[in-house]
Amino acid sequence: MKRVLSLLSILVLVGVFQPSAVLAAQLVAQVSISTQTMTVIQGGKVIHSWKVSTARRGKVTPVGSWTAKWLSRNHRSSRYNNAPMPYAIFYNGHYAVHGTDQIGRLGTPASAGCIRLHPQNAAKLFALAQQVGLKNTRIVVRR
Repeated sequence: MKRVLSLLSILVLVGVFQPSAVLAAQLVAQVSISTQTMTVIQGGKVIHSWKVSTARRGKVTPVGSWTAKWLSRNHRSSRYNNAPMPYAIFYNGHYAVHGTDQIGRLGTPASAGCIRLHPQNAAKLFALAQQVGLKNTRIVVRR
């Protein structure tokens, strides 16, 4: 029994095994550029799956994994004519996950690089990120 406890202690310390309380506090927004979808995972369980729009032809949505950096509930783009970006979660420089008023284009590449969501879904993700904290929120973008 001591041996098992020692092994578990070592695994926790090196981050291989995480207690369920830690896993439950984590939020992952996993984006697939190829399918134009986002899967939201909280505590290791899928809780939402939504259509998104990533970069249109000639623009880029970076691929990778980031911790959320800052939130802006009523953001306006300083790069694109003051375009509304409600419920923005910034994760990589000027790149963010945010709501869009172009909901008819969701499911197809349409953005200048950000990840667009239906405003209701963006509000849900924003609230979850606030709840678990930015350091526990990850944005993962895959081809």
